[in-house]
Amino acid sequence: MENEKEETARPIVDQLKDYAETRFKLLKYEVIERSTSIVADLITDIVIILGLLLTFLFASFTLALFLADVLHSYWQGFGCVALLYLFIAVLIMVAKRSFERPIINAMIRKLFK
Repeated sequence: MENEKEETARPIVDQLKDYAETRFKLLKYEVIERSTSIVADLITDIVIILGLLLTFLFASFTLALFLADVLHSYWQGFGCVALLYLFIAVLIMVAKRSFERPIINAMIRKLFK
């Protein structure tokens, strides 16, 4: 009788060990999948930001040179562009709270996707 209990208990213990190992592997694979997804998102976001930054930089030079041609003075053309960016910076500083919340929400959504 005692031998039968031991024989039936042994497969249950083995099944529990297999279940625990399987759950651990699943958790490991989920962590790997999530971390690689975050890294891939980060890399693509960096590439997009660099592309937009370069576009912005060249558009700024183009606008400054155009205004310099219109105003017949390089310093006035580049000065107008600098004043435009100063105006945009002041607007962003005034409305800082309304810009922060959507950015924070987007980052949280990306992390818990």
